[in-house]
Amino acid sequence: MLTRARKRLVAGLVALVAVSGATLVAAPPASAANGCNVEYVRSNAMNRTVPVCIVSAGGGGPKPTLYLLDGLRAPNNNSGWLINTDVARYMAGKGTNVAIPFGGGGSFYTDWQSYDPKLGNNKWETFLTRELPGYMAARHGSDNRRNGIAGLSMSGTSALNLASRHPNFYKAVASYSGYPTVTLPGFTQGIQASIIEMGGNPTNMWGFYPAGSWFQNDPFLSAGNLAGKHVYISSGSGVGSKYDSSVNPTSSNFDPVKFAQMIPLEVAASTSSQLYVGRVALVPGVKLTTRITPDGAHWWDYWQSTFKESWAKTFRPAFF
Repeated sequence: MLTRARKRLVAGLVALVAVSGATLVAAPPASAANGCNVEYVRSNAMNRTVPVCIVSAGGGGPKPTLYLLDGLRAPNNNSGWLINTDVARYMAGKGTNVAIPFGGGGSFYTDWQSYDPKLGNNKWETFLTRELPGYMAARHGSDNRRNGIAGLSMSGTSALNLASRHPNFYKAVASYSGYPTVTLPGFTQGIQASIIEMGGNPTNMWGFYPAGSWFQNDPFLSAGNLAGKHVYISSGSGVGSKYDSSVNPTSSNFDPVKFAQMIPLEVAASTSSQLYVGRVALVPGVKLTTRITPDGAHWWDYWQSTFKESWAKTFRPAFF
């Protein structure tokens, strides 16, 4: 349970993040590529070709597919998952196709209501639930029955939203340091600030809040649709990092800039994730795994670790 003091602290952090330009749902920027084969998938909905790095399950027979989404600053020619983690190599030989689309920075991987002059024509929900699955079935033997989706930070929110909106398509979903309380005061403003930081207009996404489709895209409100699904939720507390002492205020190499970039984001993610866990735990038949750690920063080393745990405890049991 979250204490009143902690709730006030997080509310203050969310407000600080929103007004200071430090983005509530930011993942660290990506910078290089490796790990799997890039293929180019046509999206008629977005009127462009989307690069997708694919780890093929190999062998014959129908195969499950895991869709792995990038964070807020996702580049158009790479993915932070390939740059900062070894998940592509880790998934080799697991009998599962892994599809890692490039791009989507600032999009929340949703279908936007309007074209955005900076972020373009975003119809990611259509691409991820119809166009890319069709390609994966035709080229890589995906059975389009055993599907999973996962994301971090911005796309942790997106993964839970897509799984809730398309419960007949996904069997399993994972969110690492996501913000699944979209319409909770403070988090709405953080999402809007994130899109603005990327140069976009948040009104073009789900309309003018509280009108438009904001409430229809809040995973907290649609959690009931995950009945019978495998769900994995993780976040750190934002209190230091076992991987990086520079975000620990008591450390001799404490870096206040890095602390400001990584810790408030994870504190807010922890609060949002814990609220969501309390909600989804009430859903009949849900197979829930959580990893809310007493430490943790908003960074890839934690997401690599929790991805591997989610494979073992959530996706593999859902697929096989």
